[in-house]
Amino acid sequence: MVNLASHGNGAPVALKDISREEGISLAYLEQLFAKLRKGDIVRSVRGPGGGYVLARDPSKISVGEVITVVEEPLNPVACLDVDSEKCARAATCITQNVWKGLGDRMREFLNSISIQDLIIDIGAPRDGGGRAQATCGGNSR
Repeated sequence: MVNLASHGNGAPVALKDISREEGISLAYLEQLFAKLRKGDIVRSVRGPGGGYVLARDPSKISVGEVITVVEEPLNPVACLDVDSEKCARAATCITQNVWKGLGDRMREFLNSISIQDLIIDIGAPRDGGGRAQATCGGNSR
């Protein structure tokens, strides 16, 4: 997402370019972008020079929203990924409230960070075209 947002001119970006620049498989990106399109985070542009653009200003898209749209659970323990009341140990689990609280804080934190914040606050090095270069081993999204 940072790669897409950092294309300052707003021109569509091909997934093959993101794949190459970020070291993420094209097949995986296609799956993610299908979900991001359904979640109104990106728009696809057809035709020559087509690709993807952000559907909204990057300051209006939170990291938490992106994670939620691609259906990645934000819970610190797997028993919270589903209805925790159905957990066989819910009635006797003395740490469940700790894990729920941690999950709530994680969501609050991630929802407080926009894609624009990542571009500005991280101060990502720019390539010759003004785009943020990959960070964290090539997996900045």
